[in-house]
Amino acid sequence: MWDYTGFVVVVKLRSINICLLQGMTLLTLSASVPGLKPSCSGEDVCHPKEVQTAVCFVALYLIALGTGGIKPCVSSYGADQFDDSDEVEKKHKSSFFNWFYFSINIGALVASSVLVWIQDNVGWGWGFGIPAVTMAIAVVSFFSGTRLYRNQKPGGSPLTRICQVLVASFRKFKVNVPEEKSLLYETTDAESAITGSRKLDHTKDLGFFDKAAVQTESDHTKGNIDSWRLCTVTQVEELKSIIRLLPIWATGIIFSTVYGQMSTLFVLQGAAMDTRVGNSSFKIPPASLSIFDTLSVIFWVPIYDQFIVPIARKITGHKNGLTQLQRMGTGLFISIFAMLSAGILEFYRLKYVKRHNYYELEEVPMTIFWQVPQYFLIGCAEVFTFIGQLEFFYEQAPDAMRSLCSALSLTTVALGSYLSSMLVTIVMNITTKNGKPGWIPDNLNYGHIDYFYHLLAVLSVLNLGVYLVIAKWYTYKRPVGTLR
Repeated sequence: MWDYTGFVVVVKLRSINICLLQGMTLLTLSASVPGLKPSCSGEDVCHPKEVQTAVCFVALYLIALGTGGIKPCVSSYGADQFDDSDEVEKKHKSSFFNWFYFSINIGALVASSVLVWIQDNVGWGWGFGIPAVTMAIAVVSFFSGTRLYRNQKPGGSPLTRICQVLVASFRKFKVNVPEEKSLLYETTDAESAITGSRKLDHTKDLGFFDKAAVQTESDHTKGNIDSWRLCTVTQVEELKSIIRLLPIWATGIIFSTVYGQMSTLFVLQGAAMDTRVGNSSFKIPPASLSIFDTLSVIFWVPIYDQFIVPIARKITGHKNGLTQLQRMGTGLFISIFAMLSAGILEFYRLKYVKRHNYYELEEVPMTIFWQVPQYFLIGCAEVFTFIGQLEFFYEQAPDAMRSLCSALSLTTVALGSYLSSMLVTIVMNITTKNGKPGWIPDNLNYGHIDYFYHLLAVLSVLNLGVYLVIAKWYTYKRPVGTLR
C-alpha cells in the first residue's frame, strides 16, 4: 500500500473523482433510462431484472470506491497547499480544516433537504442526475487548477518502512542501544533519506525500536545497506509516531459510537414521538431531524474560527487558540451532554407515557422537536472533535504518511458503528432475560433507551478520563530540516 502525496495524489484524486462521477452517472441512468430502470406495478412493488440489479450495484460500488478513496486524500492534499515555513500560511492552515468541514456540511444540508424533496416529488432520475452534474463540475474544477497545486514527492510505501523497522528491531533483539544517541544510524545529508519527508529528531520513549538503527557488521550486503537490518532514526521515529497516535485514535471510537446514535436510536426515539409540524397534517420523517446536526456544524464552525480562536489565543498564547489535543478533548466533553440530553428527554417521554397510559400508541403526543438539543450538541462536539482529529492526524503524521494517517482517523467512524451494534446486542441479551422486554424493544414505550443513553454517557466520561491521561503524556513529533 502506497501513501500518495503530492503529484501522485493529484493522479489518484483524478482517478477517484472520475470513478465517483462514473458511479453517479451510472446510478442516474439506472433510475431514468427505460431499459435500465426496473418496471414497477405500484409505488413500492418493483421487479428489477438481473441486468438492472447488476447495473445498480456496480454504480453503488463505484461510488463507494470513489468516496473511500477521496476522503483521506482530499483533506491532507488541501493542507499540503500551505507552506509550513511561512508563519502566515501556517496559521491559515488551521482555518482550512474548519472551512473544509464546513463545506462538507453545506453539501450534506443540500443533499438532505433539496435533493430529498426532488427525489420524492420530481423523480429519482433528477435526484441522482443533479449530484452527477455537480460532480462533473467539481472534476473539471479540480483539473483546471492542476498547474497551481503544490506537489510533494511520494515517499514510497509507508507499510514497507514500518515492517522494515519491526523486522530489524526483532533481528537485533539482543543488541544493546548505545547511551549516546548520535551513534544511531542516520543519513549525513541535511535531507531525509525518505523522499517527501523531513528528518525527525530522536525521542526517548519506545526505545526498543531504536535497535533497528544500531549499526552492526551484518547490516551490509555486498557493500550496500540492507534496509531490513538497518533503518535510519527518521524511519524509526515514523513508526514511533504511528504508535503514539493509536491511543488517541482509539479514544475516538467511543465518540463515533455516540455520533452513530443519530442514525439509529435517535431515529427510533423520534418515531415514537409526535412527528407533526405544529397543528398541520404534515409529518417530518424522524431521520430528517439530523439536519439540525448539520445546521449546528454550519453554525459552530464560523463561531469557533472567528470568535473562540481569537479569544482562546489571548488566553493561552497558542497560535491556534487551543491545541489540537485540547480541541478534541472539548468535543469529547460536550458529547457527554448530548447523551445526557437524549436520556433526560426519553426519561420524561416514558414518564408521560406512564401517566397517560399511552403504551400502545405508536406516536406519543410529545413533539419530536424536543430532540433538537441532542442533535445540536452532537454537531457542536463534531466541530471540536472531528475537525480537531483531522488536523491532529495530519500534523502529527510523518510527512510521507499523511494520507495513511488521515485514512486511519476515518476508521473510527466505522468502528464506532460496530461498537454501537455490539453494545445493543449485549444490552438486549442481558435485559431480555426472564421474558422482560429489555431496554430497546420494538415498542419503545415498554423499554428504557434512556438507560442505554446513560450507559453511553458513562462510557464517554470514562473515555474522556483515559483521553486526558493519554493527552498529558503524548510526545509531539519533532521534525527538522525542510522537505525536498
